Amino acid sequence: MNILITGASRGIGRAVAARLARPGGRVVVNYLQNRAAAEETAALVRAAGAEALLMQGDVRNVDDLKALAGALDSVDVLVHNAAVGALKPFDKMRLSHWDLTLESSLRPFWMLTKLAPLADGASVIGISSMGSQRFIPGYAAMGAAKGGLEALTRQLAVELSPRRIRVNTVCGGLIETDSLRYLPEGAKMLEFAEQFTPLGRVGRPDDIARAVALLVNEDAAWITGQVLVADGGLSLL
Repeated sequence: MNILITGASRGIGRAVAARLARPGGRVVVNYLQNRAAAEETAALVRAAGAEALLMQGDVRNVDDLKALAGALDSVDVLVHNAAVGALKPFDKMRLSHWDLTLESSLRPFWMLTKLAPLADGASVIGISSMGSQRFIPGYAAMGAAKGGLEALTRQLAVELSPRRIRVNTVCGGLIETDSLRYLPEGAKMLEFAEQFTPLGRVGRPDDIARAVALLVNEDAAWITGQVLVADGGLSLL
């Protein structure tokens, strides 16, 4: 199975790469700057018996996206995980902050799906967050990007259906990753999630990776255009 994952050097992207890697498969590990972290992901992929192809690239850059799309002759699974953006109140953001967020978190989902040589029957997965549906302090731009990603999931699912390509998105709750410290009220959110998540703990990157694997599995062959919430039940409160 040929797999292309954006933002795969750490956190959720790394967990997805490790979870999906299979003997004989190939996994493109995209990273922006941290080569050492990407090498750690590659080691996990190789330990699972798959070939790891490390590719540095900025998902905002069209030429970099074309290079990523051309890394494999055929793509069975495309996962767009990369997300860079400004975490600021709407009135504190500059135009450059807004553009950075949407150009890294939303636009590549469309462009890579268009550029990648997706095999018939392939699976395309977006990674979203509950900020697409609920208020999170400082999340105006990122929430808009993630909401757009979820809407695009439905559009792409229908347009790609003649080729049996399924398009779904995993919407994660609060996940304990490095990015949490950049949220204006990240510590308070973590404390709340630890106390009130019905399943009794904060989410981990592998919780999202497991959801991705579920949607990629052939048992999910009749599921497309859906946004799967994986948050331990926190959004039910």
